[in-house]
Amino acid sequence: QVQLVESGGGLVQAGGSLRLSCAASGSIFIHRYRWYRQAPGKERELVAAITNDGLTNYADSVKGRFTISRDNAKNTVYLQMNRLKPEDTTVYYCRVTTTANDYWGQGTQVTVSS
Repeated sequence: QVQLVESGGGLVQAGGSLRLSCAASGSIFIHRYRWYRQAPGKERELVAAITNDGLTNYADSVKGRFTISRDNAKNTVYLQMNRLKPEDTTVYYCRVTTTANDYWGQGTQVTVSS
């Protein structure tokens, strides 16, 4: 069973930065990492994704501000979030796709004050 542990959320002022981490346990091969976010009453939104080959894509709302990266040796994905805006406030979830399955993290709260 793969477990994901997210960290790095918190409270920051607008214009500030946070870095989220998501570490996957176990000896597994991860094809793709994704970060999602979901505000109350809204659908879950794909924020950023990175493949095993390092290819990335981003939601238009975060392009130029967020950077996704991965450390394959640690089975960990990061989301560096710069120039944060109040509208970035919500819970962020990581999703890991392995050969066998998909796994979700527990979510980490990001709050950006204006």
